[in-house]
Amino acid sequence: MPVWQLDEKLLFPDPQFANEDGLLAIGGDLSIERLMLAYASGIFPWFIEEEEIYWFSPDPRCVLIPEELKVSKSMQKLIKKQTFSVRYDQQFIKVIKNCKTVKRKGQRETWIDKNFIAAYTNLFELGLAHSVEVYENENLVGGLYGVSLGSCFFGESMFSKVSNASKYGFIFLVNALKEKKFTLIDCQVYNDHLATLGAKKMERSIFLEMLEKGLLDETASGDWGLFLKGGE
Repeated sequence: MPVWQLDEKLLFPDPQFANEDGLLAIGGDLSIERLMLAYASGIFPWFIEEEEIYWFSPDPRCVLIPEELKVSKSMQKLIKKQTFSVRYDQQFIKVIKNCKTVKRKGQRETWIDKNFIAAYTNLFELGLAHSVEVYENENLVGGLYGVSLGSCFFGESMFSKVSNASKYGFIFLVNALKEKKFTLIDCQVYNDHLATLGAKKMERSIFLEMLEKGLLDETASGDWGLFLKGGE
């Protein structure tokens, strides 16, 4: 299928027109309005190349239903020992910059450039993007960030400087969102690491149906340090 070239008009093609790699469109910008429209449409930006933004809507989609979270015995032991402490929305910029610099086995250089950092910082300042921070002895050793709309959370990236730190934070986030009746956590692209936590492949059409229903719920904007009661 052809890849759509976006212009200044605030619109996206139907996700069903994405190619087999999930690439749907190129171009546009990372304005707040376009990003919100993208997430609400089941689309996300992945990288910028030659100043063009690449927009994706893969099929299948990697999704975690909060009630289906899996916590291994080893992680249960770490949680019981309170190995780390978890907070929300305290150091968003540090989290996204760590996600930018962390080395990932088998992955091309990071897609998180200065444009992404600026765009998601704008969303954070509006209370629409959020960070999860994992601390060991008050040192930031892991975390993740993403976007929230309705009862859906769209995970963007995570990092660990210490073994299991990001997984620890993710588990705390999912449990907190489950208590808040969130219905869907979008993990974008399937991998074995996410699968161990309960993430699964879902047909794009089913994902979009769940997304549509989730967007009917009120968005929990603002400081998630208050919304999620400060973590533990």
